[in-house]
Amino acid sequence: MFRLKSVKLIVAVCLLLSALPCVGKIYYSKNEAMELAFGKDATVEMLSLFPTADELAQIEKMARVKMESSLYTFYVGKKGDQVIAYAAIESHTVRTKPETLLVVLTPEGKISAVHTLAFHEPPEYQPPQRWYQQLYQKELERLSFSADIQGMTGATLSTRSALNISRKVMAIYQILVKNKQN
Repeated sequence: MFRLKSVKLIVAVCLLLSALPCVGKIYYSKNEAMELAFGKDATVEMLSLFPTADELAQIEKMARVKMESSLYTFYVGKKGDQVIAYAAIESHTVRTKPETLLVVLTPEGKISAVHTLAFHEPPEYQPPQRWYQQLYQKELERLSFSADIQGMTGATLSTRSALNISRKVMAIYQILVKNKQN
């Protein structure tokens, strides 16, 4: 009798827990992200990038990450004919759930902003905006926990993931955008 009640209790708890809402938050749509990156009065152009095998190898070496795709999209913000910034939207899995970041680069290719567009892990694993600020205006080589970037207790995987994405976006810019402009 006691065992049957225990089983019923466990089943009831499991059903209740499975009915709880999933953790996750979408902060900005794509249009809102473009406004965050470039402002309201900028013209936004999409730049589709198709790296060769050689270019992918260069990007991987420079960014110290494995490239998952051979198609990347950058957004170019312009006022008149002048480029004011570049941006990339990157999604990746942090632990078991996705995160989407907007990485904004200056016309010279340094990070000027990082915004979380969506985060589906528990909120306590999300780095605060002030953590991202230490990535701003750094050289690609300095974007490392062993160089200028401080880790964050409780969000180790999230910060490592954001750092990898930031290095990847900067490397893609250097190999596929900057080198093609010169």
